[in-house]
Amino acid sequence: MDTLKALTFDGLVKSPTEMRRRAGSVMVEAFFRGLSGAGRLKPRARPEAHGLELLSDIPYLPSGETHHLLDVYRPKQRAGKLPVVLYVHGGGFRILSKETHWLMGLMFARRDMVVFSINYRLAPKHPFPAAHEDAFAALRWVLEHAHEYGGDASQLILAGESAGANIVSSMAIALTSERPEPWAKAVYDTGARPLAVLPACGIFEVSRPERFAHLGLPKLIFDRIVEVSRGYLPDTIPMDRRTLADPLLWYESDAPTTRPLPPFFLPVGMGDVLWEDTQRLTKALQRRGVEVEAKYYDKEIHAFHALYWRKAAKACWQDHYAFLDRYVARDSSAA
Repeated sequence: MDTLKALTFDGLVKSPTEMRRRAGSVMVEAFFRGLSGAGRLKPRARPEAHGLELLSDIPYLPSGETHHLLDVYRPKQRAGKLPVVLYVHGGGFRILSKETHWLMGLMFARRDMVVFSINYRLAPKHPFPAAHEDAFAALRWVLEHAHEYGGDASQLILAGESAGANIVSSMAIALTSERPEPWAKAVYDTGARPLAVLPACGIFEVSRPERFAHLGLPKLIFDRIVEVSRGYLPDTIPMDRRTLADPLLWYESDAPTTRPLPPFFLPVGMGDVLWEDTQRLTKALQRRGVEVEAKYYDKEIHAFHALYWRKAAKACWQDHYAFLDRYVARDSSAA
């Protein structure tokens, strides 16, 4: 099938299919950046409107690159150390940033948490394991420095959506089982034990975009799935080195853990093709005896919870909070 051919990224248009993909990619990125930018202009988007403060562009690696910066969202008034959220943005490993995901920082921080929202290197310039390697480095930094920002790293929550959901699900693997990758081993060696993992609308198996072909998707959507796969996992990466890019396959396997897996909350819209990945991951976690709650939102699109003014998005965030309330102590007066 033409749409399943590997993409080339040398700046040349190789075929009408690639031209369509690139045009679609530009359109999708412009849409999400425009939506995020417009929302950020609203008065309620300001952290101070929620009693919060934003500390921007803190380096978690000394590269000097914008890819290796993070933002901190935290309540201005803090009584003691607060739970810590590491947030990993989505965008198919190719687009978007911590700036486009300002809402996620606000929504968690206003529940009396210190949120570390990160950037990471993007494909296709930086294929796997670049995004994972960077995010894992950010996690180590957060564990070492959270106390400097009013956070309690012993109360760690991992959260992300789409590609970020993939990454935090992989972090849970690396924190509970010994891996050969040096960047994964470094995370395991911290001994950190997350309270919960919240991977929303995740693409949990990057390698095999053809699994969605039976759905008869519009070309614009199917192209984006292929683009995610071929951009982040080019054919040059051997299958035996892809485990943490395909965390779903690990969870579905009989691979052992040396520490208990944390509870998972898995929200997804039923209008999102990726709901099948959420369903599979839920079953895999249940088979492993892990506490897991999956929430399916009728007819909702990919990452719908970012459209915070909508009824379904508000319900999804309330479900996030209700799940966290079972595992994280917080001030009941938080809005």
